[in-house]
Amino acid sequence: MAGWGGSGSAWVRLQAVAVSGSTGEGLLLAALPLLAVSITTDPRAVSLVNVAGQAPWLLLSLFAGVVIDRVRRTTVLAYAYAVQIVAALSLALLGSTGSLSLPALLVVAFVLTTAQVFGDGAAGSVVPEVVAPDQLNMANSRLQVIDRGMVQFVVPPATGLLIGISAGLPAWLAAVAALVALLLARGIPSAKPVHTPAHPLKDVTAGLRYLVGTPLLRSITFTVALGSFAAAAGNSMLVLYATKELHLAPFGYGVLLACLAVGWVASSFFVDRFVRRFGYSTAMRIAQVCGVVSQLLIAIVPPWPVLVGAVLIFLTGTTLIWNVCSQSSRQRFTPSELLGRVLTSHRALAWGLTPLGALAGGFVAVHWSLRGVWVMAAAVQLLGTALVWRQLSPAAFRDAEAAMAR
Repeated sequence: MAGWGGSGSAWVRLQAVAVSGSTGEGLLLAALPLLAVSITTDPRAVSLVNVAGQAPWLLLSLFAGVVIDRVRRTTVLAYAYAVQIVAALSLALLGSTGSLSLPALLVVAFVLTTAQVFGDGAAGSVVPEVVAPDQLNMANSRLQVIDRGMVQFVVPPATGLLIGISAGLPAWLAAVAALVALLLARGIPSAKPVHTPAHPLKDVTAGLRYLVGTPLLRSITFTVALGSFAAAAGNSMLVLYATKELHLAPFGYGVLLACLAVGWVASSFFVDRFVRRFGYSTAMRIAQVCGVVSQLLIAIVPPWPVLVGAVLIFLTGTTLIWNVCSQSSRQRFTPSELLGRVLTSHRALAWGLTPLGALAGGFVAVHWSLRGVWVMAAAVQLLGTALVWRQLSPAAFRDAEAAMAR
């Protein structure tokens, strides 16, 4: 693999980090809503766990970008897993001693996502250093499949069983997985950061200015912001939808989460060929339309777990296509010295609406219905579809390529 100091071993190690780290995240992310439901079934209270878990994307992403571009990126990645260990050990102790409370879950969710803010940004910035430019689609697809496969497929069904043994057991295992990821991350070579005397606020401004000033990247970010709001609304209520509408036990909820990962895994086998065949513009337009259709189907199909699971598989399969194109576009059309700030600025702007989406999901569920949450999500996604069709044309991608070549 080409790139700065790029090597096949570095790429293999980065994948191993993703497996270990995502295992830890998956255990914690699957455990938090189940533990929240064991404390309260109020949709608004349950949604607060999702709000706390999404808030760092808005509050910390811009600062994280400056750190990622000023510090060796693999060092940032290692420290992110150290923070994840802290979150896991805290939840393990609370669960094992019977001290769980909703405020405690909110704090753990916030700390866990803080680790993700820094870790995901650092990992995304390392990818172009260890793989060749023409391998970005493959690499991003592989890493996202690993992440979703562990977070939503392999781990969640086991989490429900582990909680049945002990409320703290998933978190103890998550701490071990995060420790392995930390040790592996320290062995990945990475470029030395470019030292700059500029004030951190100027660095933040430079990243934001590039992202917002590049028409293609700006349009992608706005579209993802709408999609993140819609997804957060649905995700915050999925545990209640599974238990109240589909009448699933914790293990069944874990299996439903696994359906989300099946779509990612299935799509990963053809996403690179699909994008090469149709191009970024058409692939992203198709994926966006499929997202709207999927949200509507969840709202209207009969409460049959198998049918709902099939819809979730379709939803995440097309979402992977969008995410690969989106991430690869930022990596392709951003100078290396700005990449950390641009990636995290995108997340701050694009994912900053997720806490509001989670809150909206809770209030819609209370004042309308659980199914109404997905009607609202589809309507929001439809706005994004209009933007995609107008702004992400083949000509827009050609203009971006020409700008990078100059």
